Amino acid sequence: MTKEKVAFLGTGLMGFPMALNLTRSGVPLTVWNRTQTKANPLALEGAKVASNIVDAVKEADIVISMMSDGPTVLAVIEDVLQSLKPEALWVDMSSTKPAEGRLQAAILLEQNITHLDAPVSGGTKGAEDASLAIMVGGCRDNFERARPIFEMMGRAVHVGPSGTGQLSKLCNQTIVAVTIGAVAEAMLLASEGGADPTALRSALKGGFADSTILQQHGQRMTDGNFVPGGLSKFQLKDLDNVLAEATLVNLSLPMTEDVRNRFAYFVSEMDGAEKDHSGLFLELKARNGRAS
Repeated sequence: MTKEKVAFLGTGLMGFPMALNLTRSGVPLTVWNRTQTKANPLALEGAKVASNIVDAVKEADIVISMMSDGPTVLAVIEDVLQSLKPEALWVDMSSTKPAEGRLQAAILLEQNITHLDAPVSGGTKGAEDASLAIMVGGCRDNFERARPIFEMMGRAVHVGPSGTGQLSKLCNQTIVAVTIGAVAEAMLLASEGGADPTALRSALKGGFADSTILQQHGQRMTDGNFVPGGLSKFQLKDLDNVLAEATLVNLSLPMTEDVRNRFAYFVSEMDGAEKDHSGLFLELKARNGRAS
């Protein structure tokens, strides 16, 4: 168990179960959330709930941020920069652009604060089960320092220098989004053609087409359960970041572009922003004239 004091900033859908696993593992934990009522239940599990962000970070050896986007993380860093302990380590586990991860690292380094960009994959279920895939960019020594913390939340892999954790997450999100689109098409084709989608998923289990997305999100599609684990509005944000990065390196990603446009329609025209990203199934049904 780590003896370093940890501050966890952002206890939303993902952050709350991640912080819960840390405090249940015995980490000396202080949590903060802009809406404090979302963080308060963690006090029952042994965490200290800070009423303001400066109090949350001022004694922390490691600060973890889990925010909605890169600009929000940068704003939070600017708010607390002068209050951080010397030689503290900032671990951003939000999903941002690679350039934003590198900028965070540069700003913090001016104050002798080290940094890792460490976005996650696995959704709320992975956060609850402490089985998240954690992609980490930054100095390997800092990665080793944070490894005990990461292991309380999932499986961490060091993928390269600053920004490469975020780049890896963008690659992940491309695979996730395109696969959701493929699974949606397979589930709709099966049901419209007379096959049982549940039996189909069972038949494919263990085969080349099997995946967590097929089994978990395929079931969501069949059940019509789009209570969010991964919000569609965040999937769209990630896909926009993917395409921005692709432009920087002069790449065309046609499948990503197509599924991004479908998510954009689902979010803006079908009130899908707060639905799970498996809700892309509803967009597919709508374009085929099937009632949702």
